[in-house]
Amino acid sequence: MNIVANTMQPKGSPRNNLLSRHPLLLYFILAYAGSWLLALPYVRFAHGVGLLPFRWPVPFVVSAAVIPFAGPFLAGFVVTGLTEGPAGIRRLIRRIVLWRVGLWWYLFALVGIPLITVLGAVVLPGVLGSFRAPAPSWVLTYSISFVIAFFIGGPLGEEPGWRGFALPRLQERYGPLAGTLILGPLHVLWHLPYFFIPEWGTPRDTILEVSCYVLSGIALTFVYTWLFNRTKGSVLLPILAHTSVDAFNPSEFFLAPVVRGATNIPFVIAFGPVALLLMIFTRGRLGYQHYLQEAEPDAPRTARS
Repeated sequence: MNIVANTMQPKGSPRNNLLSRHPLLLYFILAYAGSWLLALPYVRFAHGVGLLPFRWPVPFVVSAAVIPFAGPFLAGFVVTGLTEGPAGIRRLIRRIVLWRVGLWWYLFALVGIPLITVLGAVVLPGVLGSFRAPAPSWVLTYSISFVIAFFIGGPLGEEPGWRGFALPRLQERYGPLAGTLILGPLHVLWHLPYFFIPEWGTPRDTILEVSCYVLSGIALTFVYTWLFNRTKGSVLLPILAHTSVDAFNPSEFFLAPVVRGATNIPFVIAFGPVALLLMIFTRGRLGYQHYLQEAEPDAPRTARS
């Protein structure tokens, strides 16, 4: 994974060292290490046996809010600074706060994602018959859940790294389709320690649950890539879409046991076909041409071997 630095840079510039020639590799190492170092002390296997002989003297809910920022977020800024300097950091920040993208994209991220999730739930046997209208207070509770998920649930800490740093470079080097296929599993496997942390929430201790989680995560990666590209490199919109996924729980509308017992099945059914349709109708480009139209001329380019 080599990045071509500006050949006009003088010798000794940070862009000419070994690390700057492998920014993607360095990024993923730092993203995993920064997060896993904080998460692994909370890992518990059968009978409460921990992976490590100690636990952090901090409640997991506090560490969970820090873990994404210590991993993908920090790694993105560190490697950007090493390889591109202050100008690269400014570009990354501009992507994160790029909000002028059109109302349609906000509707898709905030409303479309939950609606697609519902469609993935209603096709399951017995689910539609168990539908219940949410109480009026649901709007307030969902809004609160959304805000919590946005700031401390993961998206704000994860997406500046996955989409802000890694995705542009993966697309540049491998193309949008292959780049997304690489990023999807790497993003999903970053969550591996969480599978064995009881405080995380729903246990993912069955092959079905883990499989559904992996498949849904990879499918959603295609949605996030398309959203990033179509909004010409906005990281804010993938953050909002990711937050919608985390905050919206279809079991609040449906009582069927399959939804409660296998929480990621609706996401697989919903976003698997969406990912496939995006690949077909964009011919594997996933809107990449729209991102290229806005690519800054002074941004570093990736070497193609």
